[in-house]
Amino acid sequence: MKKYEEFKNQINEKLQKYFQNKGSYNKIIYESVSYSLNIGGKRIRPLLFLLTYNLYKNDISEVIDMALAIEMIHTYSLIHDDLPCMDNDDLRRGMPTNHKKFGENIAVLAGDTLLNEAANLLIRFSLEHDRSALVASNEILKASGPEGMIGGQVVDIINESKKISKEELLYMHNKKTGELIRVSVVAAAIIANAPKEDIEILNEFGKKLGLAFQIKDDILDLTGDVNKLGKNTGSDQNNHKSNFISLFGLEHCERECERLTNECIKLLECLSKDTKYLKDITLDLLNRES
Repeated sequence: MKKYEEFKNQINEKLQKYFQNKGSYNKIIYESVSYSLNIGGKRIRPLLFLLTYNLYKNDISEVIDMALAIEMIHTYSLIHDDLPCMDNDDLRRGMPTNHKKFGENIAVLAGDTLLNEAANLLIRFSLEHDRSALVASNEILKASGPEGMIGGQVVDIINESKKISKEELLYMHNKKTGELIRVSVVAAAIIANAPKEDIEILNEFGKKLGLAFQIKDDILDLTGDVNKLGKNTGSDQNNHKSNFISLFGLEHCERECERLTNECIKLLECLSKDTKYLKDITLDLLNRES
């Protein structure tokens, strides 16, 4: 078993139990958030966090709550992305989207709940640890906000049915998808008290990995199998959105994805630590079919 599969099992076990036996008259909100958290998912962001932390520290149980917070932020963004006012998707991870199962009103509140609970986790973690935990938490929340993930989503929405420049496309994808991937790596290095030089290398690695991940997503949106992806394909085309495929074509995107992935590997080789498992997950992301 690869190390990140072992870590993934730990993440899944924690998430499965997190909202169990909570609530009274409001119980449906816990059922809703648990549904979206636990219907599957690759857990890429918390895995990147734990694998990066594990380069410097052995005991990942010390920081797993921070990894859970990152996955909650990611899941909240998916719930809101799927809403009729956004991408209007009815399938996520092979199951009905949250609003299809619980209604739009509860789905909105489920996303709000996950973002709020992620902030609670980060604050509680920071109160129990040193200043580096506060710095890392601040980085995660900034990366999730209007100058990060939300900013990218805004640019995505306001440019539907428009052809945008390469610069704006890069901004959109670096923010919407890339920021949470980048910060998953950087925040882990900060909390592990990694050397400044390593944090700078890992920051570049996270940026390139985030962009490669998004380009691969664009490729799969065009060529993927809905049964493997667990979500509808062709959504960008159906929603008249610009992406790397529409601007540059499939062959260019495949080459670009490979180039970025190779650059990620080279950056990891600049570190003095054994980065085998980060390399493994990077290559798996390039070669994935879902």
